[in-house]
Amino acid sequence: MKKQTSLSDCPCGSGRSYVACCQPWHAGVAAPTAEALMRSRYTAYVLDLAPYLLATWHASTRPEELRPEVPAPKWLGLSVKHHHADGDAATVEFVARYKLGGRALRLHEISRFVREDGRWFYVDGTFPE
Repeated sequence: MKKQTSLSDCPCGSGRSYVACCQPWHAGVAAPTAEALMRSRYTAYVLDLAPYLLATWHASTRPEELRPEVPAPKWLGLSVKHHHADGDAATVEFVARYKLGGRALRLHEISRFVREDGRWFYVDGTFPE
């Protein structure tokens, strides 16, 4: 696992420190919104926190395991475009920038989330054109 210092900016781009932003969710506190969960999942990808990613993936769509990508992407930044919640369902549209094999790439996704027993879970996503 990659180390994150308490003084550095959170990888999710919130402008807050990791300790004041995504670290509580990674430590087991329930994220208060689907957007907060999505940001914490992006940060988990940056920090290589596969157990957290699996734990926050809805059981209906969760893979049995996450295999490391080879070569590993270098995550460069996150931009949240839109967040909409309607009761226990939500969507978050985002663009994540990364480098892979020297190429700069973008992942543009509209993710679906559900809240069960007070916790948000990632369900799946679509990729707008």
